[in-house]
Amino acid sequence: MGKSSLINALTGRKALARTSHTPGRTRQLVFFTGPAKLVLVDLPGYGYAAAAKSAIAAWTALVDGYLGGRANLGRIYLMVDARHGLKETDEGVLVALDRAGVNYQLVLTKTDAVAASALAARMREAADELTRHPAAFPDVLATSSRNGSGIPQLRAALARLLAERSGA
Repeated sequence: MGKSSLINALTGRKALARTSHTPGRTRQLVFFTGPAKLVLVDLPGYGYAAAAKSAIAAWTALVDGYLGGRANLGRIYLMVDARHGLKETDEGVLVALDRAGVNYQLVLTKTDAVAASALAARMREAADELTRHPAAFPDVLATSSRNGSGIPQLRAALARLLAERSGA
């Protein structure tokens, strides 16, 4: 249960975003228009995927092309599997987003599969890492699309961001 599952949980719709049990099924940019000028974009992942390296390289180029020079982006919500925490591949993405000046926030996913003490440690590790990244929003969100934990907090974060951007 990854990015697409989280979009479904966030929107309260079971099959809005196509999901799969196999990582790497999102292979293009998928746009979801919401209320109040909200547009969610499900991007191909950059971590583990059951695909050829050439396909992963093409997805990476697609994502880089989309993110580059896009001043209208409110925030990137970067999904990180709570079972593993930040990995070396994540560091490269954080640095690239910092360099591009794209504001981002970490969202730990699959928190239902992690013991409370391990989740607390992952949250601290992630927050500590974000202090070294100028484009990072400092609050780390913890979610589970399976049991719904953290989904109200993510919705509230999106609502606050929309309100800030609209000047309300």
